[in-house]
Amino acid sequence: MKASVVLSLIGYLVVPSGAAVLGRCVVAKKLHEGGLSDFEGYSLENWVCLAYFESKFNPTAVYDNSNGNFTGYGLFQIRNNDWCDHGKNRCHVSCSALLNPNLNETIECAKKIVKGKRGMGAWRSWSLNCRYSDTLARWLDGCDL
Repeated sequence: MKASVVLSLIGYLVVPSGAAVLGRCVVAKKLHEGGLSDFEGYSLENWVCLAYFESKFNPTAVYDNSNGNFTGYGLFQIRNNDWCDHGKNRCHVSCSALLNPNLNETIECAKKIVKGKRGMGAWRSWSLNCRYSDTLARWLDGCDL
């Protein structure tokens, strides 16, 4: 418990000033409009949950994991070593394009990732926080979609 609180606080400290953190319902609407509702069998609630645990709804988030030799980009913290231009570039996109608050490139890349054999299990945070959650509906509470 203490560790998660400390990590959350650290996460807020590394957000650049003026960062375009989006509201939960704004994220839900953009992901829905981007075609992620029930994409590959995953509900929109799963995608919103993932976005929260990966970036706290910050589409401009960049996390450098020096131990893992990768950097995560954007709302879903898409890893550069496989998915954008600093690695294998399986999404055929620049890593900086994954930081755009319109989320178009991010959504298209996420679709490619989830089509893989691991599905949303490609994101550890989804497996830990969203996969077996019995409260996923809360991610869309009050959102007008």
